[in-house]
Amino acid sequence: MFTGIIEEVGTVSRVQRSGSSSFIEIQAKKVLEDVHLGDSIAVNGVCLTVTHFGGGTFRADVMNETLSRSSLGSLTSGSPVNLERAMAAGGRFGGHIVSGHIDGTGTVSDISNDGIAVWYTISASPALLRYIVEKGSIAIDGISLTVAKVTDTAFSVSIIPHTAAQTILGSKKVGDVVNLENDIIGKYVEKLMKPADDTPKQSNITMDFLMKNGF
Repeated sequence: MFTGIIEEVGTVSRVQRSGSSSFIEIQAKKVLEDVHLGDSIAVNGVCLTVTHFGGGTFRADVMNETLSRSSLGSLTSGSPVNLERAMAAGGRFGGHIVSGHIDGTGTVSDISNDGIAVWYTISASPALLRYIVEKGSIAIDGISLTVAKVTDTAFSVSIIPHTAAQTILGSKKVGDVVNLENDIIGKYVEKLMKPADDTPKQSNITMDFLMKNGF
């Protein structure tokens, strides 16, 4: 599990693609301070497993499923990436619950300045937008952010200079693709509200019952 608080921006040093899978090698510093084989590191919000490390880099395998559901397939040597280690049990929970399992991608459709802040509008599919609510949480390329506005086709966030400087969001341009992970709580609530067998159940709650009980 992650918090969406980016620890550092790393640099892709090597990308190797094959027919069935790929791996990426990333230069980093902070996330390598206590790295072990098998550790989880979020790369642009995607949870990846460390399969090799040394010489200031770590390597992670990337499956086709991950490439098809995220923007990792567009990474090349020299690409900057947001990095976060899995949350330590005794650490502060500064962001929100981020699993590192991307729901899909969005596209930066507008960037505008508002004093010291910068507004980013992200276009996304209805399947993703249904879980995005105003003042709720969203992970964009692994960054925990608060949703400021939502429409039928897009949502907006406002970021402070620190976020722009410490993550790759500050270098994004209109048209760039970003990884999106919705707040997992909403997805669990939706799942639990459905009957286990998907068969409609007859409710005993009627308008008469509600009126008699003060509703």
